[in-house]
Amino acid sequence: MSSENKGKWWPLVAVCLGNFMLLIDVTIVVTALPRMAEDLDAGLTDLQWVMDAYALALAALLMAAGAAGDILGRRRVYVLGLAGFAVSSLACALAPDARTLIAARAVQGLAAAAMFATNAPLLAAAYQGRDRGVAFGVWGAVSGAASALGVLLGGVLTQYLEWPAIFLVNLPFSALTIALTWRWIAESRGDGGARVDWPGTVAFTLTAGALTYGLIRGGEESWTDGVTLASFVVAALALAAFVVVERRSAHPLLDLRLMRQPSFAALMVAGMVLTASAFAHYAFTMLWLQDVQHLSPVRAGLAVVPMAAAAFVVAGVGGRLLQRVPPWAAVSGGLLLIGAGALAQTAISADSSWTVLVPGLVLTGVGVGIAIPVLVSAALAAAPPERAGMASGAVNTFRQLGFALGVAVLGTLFADRVATAAGPPAAAFAAGLDRVYLVAGLAAVCAALLVAAVAMASRPAGRRSAAAAPPRRTRVPAG
Repeated sequence: MSSENKGKWWPLVAVCLGNFMLLIDVTIVVTALPRMAEDLDAGLTDLQWVMDAYALALAALLMAAGAAGDILGRRRVYVLGLAGFAVSSLACALAPDARTLIAARAVQGLAAAAMFATNAPLLAAAYQGRDRGVAFGVWGAVSGAASALGVLLGGVLTQYLEWPAIFLVNLPFSALTIALTWRWIAESRGDGGARVDWPGTVAFTLTAGALTYGLIRGGEESWTDGVTLASFVVAALALAAFVVVERRSAHPLLDLRLMRQPSFAALMVAGMVLTASAFAHYAFTMLWLQDVQHLSPVRAGLAVVPMAAAAFVVAGVGGRLLQRVPPWAAVSGGLLLIGAGALAQTAISADSSWTVLVPGLVLTGVGVGIAIPVLVSAALAAAPPERAGMASGAVNTFRQLGFALGVAVLGTLFADRVATAAGPPAAAFAAGLDRVYLVAGLAAVCAALLVAAVAMASRPAGRRSAAAAPPRRTRVPAG
């Protein structure tokens, strides 16, 4: 075997390592939250921000990072992201208090955006033909594995090495990935006319941040609190500014004409709700498992693995079968199963053991395994070919934004119900989770019906709906 063939798959290794790290850090903190709360004297609001700071920064800067990679070089931006990810991970591990940890998590999310926005284009530039299909298949499988292993790995590291280890483990892997990237990945750039839409990026970031802050503070203080109301006003003004900026920009962060297409807009809503309904309640479930059920971090992580395992298996086994199903139908059907799974978990009560969650977790996992792999394909089918890159970035942005907003909304509902519920702590926790699962389930069902209704409504127009069009032949992973 020639030295060229021996090194053929090293670019794939470098990209997959970075992708695994950034995705696993979305959920790896979940199992460690109870220990963080104890060590850092952190309340529920602080714990919400530990998760949301990362997800918000990742969502807000993802599309801008993609444009920066096209201009400055994707390998350069990817390596800068890896270096920033390592430094911010060290800052997270050494954080003396909750505020420092939250700030470090925001920087970590910024670095993750640089990595996430460039890893798929780097793969596309490194491989052609059949090798490209294999590379993206492995990339997608690694993305699924990150979701499956995040909560469990967080439990193992927290139980045996304490919670800072969930961040310190990123350091050697970041260094290895940087070395592999410089050695095996060639530099690539995008369209020479690309520009970073900084005004749009600032407006979008301010909109998402102010809205999330208002939702969390409203649940903690009061919905009529001055700061809460001011946050919502800032979010509304920033959103208006974003619309104005994007309509006038020659290189917009998001072409708002895409959002005028009902099929595309419905899929963006679906991406947000999917992530919020399937994953945002993990944190509150983990608090119940460890604080009420008294499970160790490892056992708590194992308790929710059925969901991720089901998603991984269904996505792998059902990939070929789903190619025969219109993408909108797979997204809608997956959301219905996610909703059913969340509603099944409302069976929880003060006397329940952790096993009461298993049927609902499995149903949710099946729904995730069906919907997520085709979500990007559905969005691409609903967008013009020349906007394929923007459509793909928008899907990932709205998914991460859904997680951040989901944690804020569900956390508010959870805290309010726990505070007002009568009875012992176990009953209060169960009541809080019951409300969280109910709202998550209903939201997923409504989003499923929205996607189906939009697709059906477009059919009588005499042309096939863009959302109902078959997937493109070019494989675009759903990460």
